Amino acid sequence: MTPFAEFVAIDWSGQAVERPKGLAVARAVQGTAAPELVEHRGGWSRPAILDWLVGLADASTRALIGLDLSPAFPHADHGAFFPGWAESPADAKALWAMVDTLCAADEHLAASSFVTHPEARRHFRQLGDCGDRFPAGRGRFRVCEHGQAEMALSPYSCFNLVGASQVGKSSLTGMRVLHRLAGRVPVWPFDPVPEAGPLIVEIYTALAARTAGLRKGLSKVRDGATLDVLLAALGSDPHAPLARYDDHATDAILTAAWLRHVADDARLWDPPGLGTVAQTEGWTFGVV
Repeated sequence: MTPFAEFVAIDWSGQAVERPKGLAVARAVQGTAAPELVEHRGGWSRPAILDWLVGLADASTRALIGLDLSPAFPHADHGAFFPGWAESPADAKALWAMVDTLCAADEHLAASSFVTHPEARRHFRQLGDCGDRFPAGRGRFRVCEHGQAEMALSPYSCFNLVGASQVGKSSLTGMRVLHRLAGRVPVWPFDPVPEAGPLIVEIYTALAARTAGLRKGLSKVRDGATLDVLLAALGSDPHAPLARYDDHATDAILTAAWLRHVADDARLWDPPGLGTVAQTEGWTFGVV
């Protein structure tokens, strides 16, 4: 595999507004220099990030890009994303196309229309509306999410849309972006790893923080001193001070450094169990 020259981590958001506060982009280059935030005038929007990623592809930038979202729903447990729905897509790319089509009228690449669709909503737990196909307990999980739990992480079902830690809305909006990047930026493991240009992988920012030494029970970094300690554990120089330390900025910076630190680990590109779900559920980079 051709080495990557740049490492990008994007903290994502499913908030149905033009410029979600949760969007943050950090970029690192080969070497030990600390990652830096990539700013966008007026703040990032999902369409602006989409355009920026297209720009990386057009420039043939050899970048490993981590998106903090789930690119697909559970499939292996029932042999379908939406069991009982005749139109349930066969694989992840068909799912991305369905989500983007059903949400075509949603502004800012939001995905509100999908979770209110009469068939789709049956599978989600929403505030005041738990679908009849949402199972008892925590909900359905992907194979790699079971792997996250085995690594002492705390995954949430993509079908759970309740609570501050829910990831379903971020995942749905991300699927719209992935669909629109088709043919421009490959996405691992759904696409082969290219020998040139950028590649997208799914990231879990808590995994990066844990690898760097943040103890269990803590998942967020809100000060510069702690950030530098964790960056050092990943072979990175201290960062340039930030105007504001929030979860999104520090997650992006730390995870960009982590991507650079682990990108050459062959085990992460061929985890056990990937073969059966590579085209349906996908995989979180770093889960082994």
